[in-house]
Amino acid sequence: MERLPDHVKGLLITGGGILVLTPDSLLVRLISADAWTLLWWREVLMAVGLAVGLLAVYRGKTVAAFRAVGRSGCFIAFTFACSSISFILALTYTSVANTLVIVSAAPLFSAIFARVFLAETVPRRTWGAILLSLVGIALLVSDSLGQPSLLGDGCALLTALFMAITLTITRHARAVSMIPAIAMSGIVAALAVWPLAQPASVPESDLAVLGIMGLVMLPIAFGAITLGPRYLPAPEVSLLFLMETVLGPLWVWLVLSEDPGPRALLGGAIVVATLAGHSALGFRRSSPHNLRARSRSVSEDALQERDDDVV
Repeated sequence: MERLPDHVKGLLITGGGILVLTPDSLLVRLISADAWTLLWWREVLMAVGLAVGLLAVYRGKTVAAFRAVGRSGCFIAFTFACSSISFILALTYTSVANTLVIVSAAPLFSAIFARVFLAETVPRRTWGAILLSLVGIALLVSDSLGQPSLLGDGCALLTALFMAITLTITRHARAVSMIPAIAMSGIVAALAVWPLAQPASVPESDLAVLGIMGLVMLPIAFGAITLGPRYLPAPEVSLLFLMETVLGPLWVWLVLSEDPGPRALLGGAIVVATLAGHSALGFRRSSPHNLRARSRSVSEDALQERDDDVV
């Protein structure tokens, strides 16, 4: 992994994390607890799982790792917690379809933030992939789009904004691992929804699923996704998130036999093909041969400019 170009490394880490996250929708469907209680347990268990992982990695330097996130880490803890809460509010007050369509705008916001605040140039292939993915997501949920709800749709928009802000800050502070900040966000979100949750009401039959989700899946997934912006621009990390939107319903279809319908399958195929093509172009541009070719081209241009100056 150390020998791989940063872009390839970022694609593998982020893509792997999101693939781990794809059964999330299925596990949520298998739990009978209300939305706020489910969110409380998810956030608490995720924080515990990440804390255990950090203890295993940093050992005696775990506290130093939490301190190292600094002000940026505190912002990430707040914005990531807000994205989790606003997502639950969106699902509560508007349809799942409306929520998914609006949240899928997160890559667009990430691209704008990266350009404005980080002065990073967003490649044309990324802009194209974002727009084509939006078309695919809209087609995916077109059969179930409901009547607009100002509150619910506004919360979905906030989810997209908070997600983009989180990834942009993580990219800006990429010199430091922000995984401790994600653990902190779990505590922030759990404290915020505590008055609305009933943790003791969860049936014993749901505890095993909650444990798999909160202690294993979410820490691994969000730990990897948080590492992504250290190697990839925030818009690309946000774009890869759409895999979860597409593949999540497929898990529900396979296990619970809920047929998503032909439009959903076509829309999902468009998104998957777009992400695969975008990633393939990224791999190609990051290959050692192309990197050496671009390096030679830059060196030749520099030599030409020097010769021109001499003349």
